[in-house]
Amino acid sequence: MVNARANQFKLWPHMTVVFLVCAALGGVAAALWMRHEPRALALALPHAARVERVDGEVGLSRDLDADASDAGWVELTPNTPLTEGDRLYAREDSRASLAFTGRNFARLEPDSSLDVLSLSDRRTQLALRQGSAIFDLGALGDGEMFEVATPYGAVDFREPGLYEMGYNDDGSAFVSVLSGLAQVVGLAGSGQVSKGEMLTLLGQTAAQVALSRLSPDYAGGLLDDYYGYRYPDQYDGRYNDYDAYLNDPYYYDPYNRHVSYRHVPASVPGAYDLDYYGDWQNLDGYGTAWSPRVEPGWAPYRDGRWVLDDPYGLTWVSNEPWGYAPYHYGRWASVGDRWYWIPDGANAQPAYAPALVAFLPVTGANQVGWVPLAPGDPYAPAYYDANWQPHYVGGDYYAPERVVNLGVPGGLTVVSVDDFGRRINPDALARFDPSAFEGARPLKDPLSHAALRQMSLTRAIERRGFVLPPGLAKRLEGTQVYASAPPAARPFRDDPGRRLRVAAVPEKQKREKLKFKDERREPEAQAAGRVFQEARRATRDAARAERRQGKAERDARAQPKGKGKP
Repeated sequence: MVNARANQFKLWPHMTVVFLVCAALGGVAAALWMRHEPRALALALPHAARVERVDGEVGLSRDLDADASDAGWVELTPNTPLTEGDRLYAREDSRASLAFTGRNFARLEPDSSLDVLSLSDRRTQLALRQGSAIFDLGALGDGEMFEVATPYGAVDFREPGLYEMGYNDDGSAFVSVLSGLAQVVGLAGSGQVSKGEMLTLLGQTAAQVALSRLSPDYAGGLLDDYYGYRYPDQYDGRYNDYDAYLNDPYYYDPYNRHVSYRHVPASVPGAYDLDYYGDWQNLDGYGTAWSPRVEPGWAPYRDGRWVLDDPYGLTWVSNEPWGYAPYHYGRWASVGDRWYWIPDGANAQPAYAPALVAFLPVTGANQVGWVPLAPGDPYAPAYYDANWQPHYVGGDYYAPERVVNLGVPGGLTVVSVDDFGRRINPDALARFDPSAFEGARPLKDPLSHAALRQMSLTRAIERRGFVLPPGLAKRLEGTQVYASAPPAARPFRDDPGRRLRVAAVPEKQKREKLKFKDERREPEAQAAGRVFQEARRATRDAARAERRQGKAERDARAQPKGKGKP
């Protein structure tokens, strides 16, 4: 008995040590989890796509939780970032060009709608509910998904290439593969569409699915139209010959043509614009940097507007044609009275930011200022919840006492709080007392400033101004589309599949082989296919001529009287 008690007393300190060690390990594990969890959340934050170009009138909706009849639509402008949950619509005489990375693009055609379902490192999912679009993919990594959902199923683009998708007058959907390889994962089964082929789907039976060859004339006309639109200053008409395109489909790939891709990651949209509007040089202490060709006294974040973007908060939309990549990636430095953009390395994995600036309020004045962040200034990625409260990735965040560029002459931009949210240009800048900002500490969260928050929310409402055609909103809301997998859920948003009416193709249909009428070798079927494609080409050419005529008339009306050609 004594020995037993002695053994208990001997075991007690050992058990205590074991307990303390386990507690310590548990603490380390918790700490590691706390460090890992924000990183996982950072990886879960969606990417953003860039609106490159808008022709005519294109609308953007970011209020899909509202009733379809009164969802808020605004006029889409170039350099607007797009993210998950956004819906676009182009009117009958309008188009929009989008960039998902520096090499993957899309063109939304007239009278067409496109939804952004998912944007992440490995997954891009869109939904086409009406009209048509062209998808131009220059790079797809191993295991990377680029998919478009439709009411008949999903189309996965398996290889880099050029694809056209849309709907015919009879309601059937089609996918044309000018180059690359597409995988259809549909309610009628799964199958592939190869280069030079078109798949048409009207329903779930073999009699309602047809696979045909692309007419060289149709393909050449489509290529000529697309490349003339995308590269108007470079395109020489060579792709009007479909065989010329097949022999060299990457002749105009910006990755092969633009110096900027040596210095900017290919995942960053808008790098190709930098060559036209600025110059690269080696900057002591910073490495390779880019500077825009601008007037003396110019400063970043001074020609554009602030918008409230869910989930990122205040987002800068530039009026400058090159103003996307330098305002959402990298930092700015002032050297020798000139501003330089310092990008992330070409081999880096950059993260999108709504704006890399520090906001500074003026004590006792109805003014607010901001200054671009320099290399080394801290920045905390964050997302906002439904109440516009910030959640910082990586834990809590403490604003720095001072940022580098605050000491640069002309680096601070100041406007009246009443003007915040309106278009900002040199004429809108406020006069201010520089001493009022001495010792001013940047705001941790710009929306914590009561007046700035109120003005941001008010201006967001005031910008609603795009009216949809009658019945379109209800039709888009009521159209169910199918994806190969549901869009990824985010910790800060409602289920995107529910909000955007997206369902996964049932596993049974995925495993079934797609059965179709093979019209690739039948002369009569080929002739019918050519008639169909030529009809589409004629419609496209007529619309193109009408847009040119409309533009010429608008230009003529805009020309001042008495100032014609000499």
